[in-house]
Amino acid sequence: MKIKYFQSQVCVCAASTHLTYAKGRTEMKENMEIKVVTDKDKNFVMGIDKHVNDIGYANRVYTKSGYVIWAENQRIGVLSHCILWDNLPFMNFLFIIEEYRRKGFAKQAILHWENKMKNQGYKMTLISTQVDETAQHLYRKLGYVDCGGLVFNNTPFDQPMEMFFRKVL
Repeated sequence: MKIKYFQSQVCVCAASTHLTYAKGRTEMKENMEIKVVTDKDKNFVMGIDKHVNDIGYANRVYTKSGYVIWAENQRIGVLSHCILWDNLPFMNFLFIIEEYRRKGFAKQAILHWENKMKNQGYKMTLISTQVDETAQHLYRKLGYVDCGGLVFNNTPFDQPMEMFFRKVL
């Protein structure tokens, strides 16, 4: 995958055979950019990601662990991650605005993130989603394997089971 860097915080994804899959298609979004979050993105990100507070957002900016996905010169999505046990990247949030879904943006954001983690020396990534969300199908198509789940019934975090997926890079 070719990645161009501008001001060390922006990358533009460009088509390459690295992203060709079984059907022989390459689904690149040539007008897509993935930018590390800045203070200017705070209202957009926090308007979407209800799990993050002011301190958590400041941490994403400082650690460069949050990204804004851009297309057509506008913000269309958010991706964030953390590093578990100092050696396992975990993508804990991915969101694409409704009108841009099913157009390959989430897929490209994940592939970009995986490549970034691999280039930093990580050997595996972890992703999760609730069992009632359709993201699990995309994750499996990208080579992620089911590896467990958490149930939060009768807790302050009550929700459907959170499924986890792993992928060796």
